[in-house]
Amino acid sequence: MTSHDQNLPRGRINQFTAPLARFLKVEAAAGALLLGVTAVAVLITNSPWSEPFLQFWEAPVGFHFGPLVVSRSLQHWINDGLMTLFFFVVALELKRELVLGELRSLRMAMLPLAGALGGMLFPALFYLALMRQEPELHGWGTVMATDTAFMIGCLAILGSRIPASLRLFLLSLAIFDDVGAILVVAFGYGDAVNWTALGLGLAGFAIVAGAAWLGTRSVSIYSILGIVIWVCFDASGLHATLVGVILGLMTPTRGWVSDTRLRSILAVVLSYPKGEHWSGDTVDRRDLRKAMMAARETLSPVERLEMRLHPWVGFAIMPVFALANAGVVISLEALGQPVALAIVIALVLGKPAGVLCMSWLAVRMGVATLFSNLNWGLIAAGGLLTGIGFTMSLFIAGLAYDPASLTAAKIGILTASLIAATAGILALLGLTSSRARE
Repeated sequence: MTSHDQNLPRGRINQFTAPLARFLKVEAAAGALLLGVTAVAVLITNSPWSEPFLQFWEAPVGFHFGPLVVSRSLQHWINDGLMTLFFFVVALELKRELVLGELRSLRMAMLPLAGALGGMLFPALFYLALMRQEPELHGWGTVMATDTAFMIGCLAILGSRIPASLRLFLLSLAIFDDVGAILVVAFGYGDAVNWTALGLGLAGFAIVAGAAWLGTRSVSIYSILGIVIWVCFDASGLHATLVGVILGLMTPTRGWVSDTRLRSILAVVLSYPKGEHWSGDTVDRRDLRKAMMAARETLSPVERLEMRLHPWVGFAIMPVFALANAGVVISLEALGQPVALAIVIALVLGKPAGVLCMSWLAVRMGVATLFSNLNWGLIAAGGLLTGIGFTMSLFIAGLAYDPASLTAAKIGILTASLIAATAGILALLGLTSSRARE
């Protein structure tokens, strides 16, 4: 009997829960790495190496091709280029959850969606109310997003005492949140629209859709098309990271090879007698190659791309982004500025209030259903963690504030994220401990 035969059979639910568990593990580990990189960025910025460190990210990087000159700062390429892959993976996970995963039920999907809408609307209103007479009023988008990696990392600290339903709720909410935030960036912090470039970008999306309809399987072709579309959107005035969201949502969720066809192809390979007969241009080898392709293409493109890209985003792109953007000179004077205080209040108070109120309203109106093993106490306590803005807050702050206000905004973001993480962990720890005693 083989070791495989000794394992228990896997239920159908595994095909839904396994991808989610893998995503959570990567996010939790990425959150720990992100925390370390952020600390390094802050320490260097407050050290004698501060000036060369900050100047490094402003170094121009580009290329010349005849009369065409493309040159941007290194930080710009990171924030607008590499972060496009971050949003692409976010959109892939959102589509997988909605089509293949736990949120296939509309009423279940409406609960985190309602929470995300409240978690975006309330803090923005808090910020606008506090900053209505200040020049930094335009920075309202800074307080609208949740950092998925840090939030999942905080939940990982609490381990199995946190029910899976709360993890699913908060993860789904954060993903909806990130997609909403990039829409805010695209339309709230873009430049004047270049309609010619935008039209070319939209034509590129049409070509991608046509290639998928024709059955094109090459990742290289889609990558080239994605780069061309990104260039068009970058020139259009809309934020180019929007391309990642749209392409992610366009990615097919069905495998090219059905389970029945895969079994037929594998049966042909398994029918060959044992022996080393797979080399050379033979029928045996062609059948083996066909089986390899069939095994790969049985997984949907959404799942294959997410499995391939998520570790790169979590362990490379996000740490590089934090290193380039989290550096800030610590100053109590800056923390006392109105913009920093408004960000802290909006994230720490506005975020959880919006999540709880809108989730409750959605259930009360009957458009959403409460997840099993999830109650309003857990939602209120978990909602505190949504005040961890960090990645997206820093991303939007770089677009919304001038250099004079950016330092205070970054300090507000870091302070709010620290308070939200501490409050959320302590609230969940106390709530789950009391439940365990009961």
